[in-house]
Amino acid sequence: MNMQSRPNLKAAQDAYPTRVPGQERLSDRKDPVLWSDWSVDAPISKAEADFYAENGYLIRRDLFSPDELRMLTETADALRNGGTDFPDEDVIREPDSDAVRTVFRLDRHSRAFRRLACDSRLAGVAEFLLGDQVYLHQSRLNYKPGFAGKEFYWHSDFETWHAEDGMPRMRAVSASVLLTPNGPHNGPLLLVPGSQNLFISCVGETPEANHETSLKQQKVGVPQPETIARLADRAGIASAEGGTGTVIFFECNTLHGSNGNITPDPRANAFFVYNAMSNAVGTPFAAPAPRPAFLANREQPKAIKPVSGPLTA
Repeated sequence: MNMQSRPNLKAAQDAYPTRVPGQERLSDRKDPVLWSDWSVDAPISKAEADFYAENGYLIRRDLFSPDELRMLTETADALRNGGTDFPDEDVIREPDSDAVRTVFRLDRHSRAFRRLACDSRLAGVAEFLLGDQVYLHQSRLNYKPGFAGKEFYWHSDFETWHAEDGMPRMRAVSASVLLTPNGPHNGPLLLVPGSQNLFISCVGETPEANHETSLKQQKVGVPQPETIARLADRAGIASAEGGTGTVIFFECNTLHGSNGNITPDPRANAFFVYNAMSNAVGTPFAAPAPRPAFLANREQPKAIKPVSGPLTA
């Protein structure tokens, strides 16, 4: 693949100031959205590459066999029911109940999901989108239980990763693998197309241990309603819906959120954050201390070697 040139900046330089006093500010993105030039050997089509560059997300369907999907959904159910065996920090529950909302460090708790994280259908696409070898910045299993799943407010993941984890540039992508059908009624991922091209410098100071509350309800590092409305007026809001096995890739700065789930139908997905090897995290840009390791991989990055072939347990 032909890779875009990399920014040559000192680690301490803050290209995207946020958690600022005064008024919220919008600035143009300083990094490419798509870091590779498309060619016939790319893992996605030219139309898909162009769509991702323009909209900041990409939905891919029918990538996995029925046997692979059965294995993944059964493994996810077992992980959810076995959440009491995990370290407390690796399990997040709904604010108003004991229902499991998230299991972090998915690649460490499950051999099957560790293999999925390395699969060329995910990691290979991430390499192309980021124009670099990649490593896992974060992995988790997300649940939105029927009747109990709460909403998650609009935000840019990069704003948090930059402010609290020390991710220097917009060179990361998330891959969400749907483990249940995600329809219009059970709280699917919502995205603002094109929002990846603007960085929102949010107002406010990051409290100590902000992650302890933000994982259940994010209050710091979220855009103002009028900013969200203005961006949504430009291109609307996309609902990322699909059947089990659908994969949603979305760029780290794409504004997104989700509604609550008051239907009987639960929603679940496996979530992997791929960061470019050249974009490893450092000192947080707008937080008193880095977030814990279960939220941000701070070990020496190890490049994933994408693996082809069927998934096995």
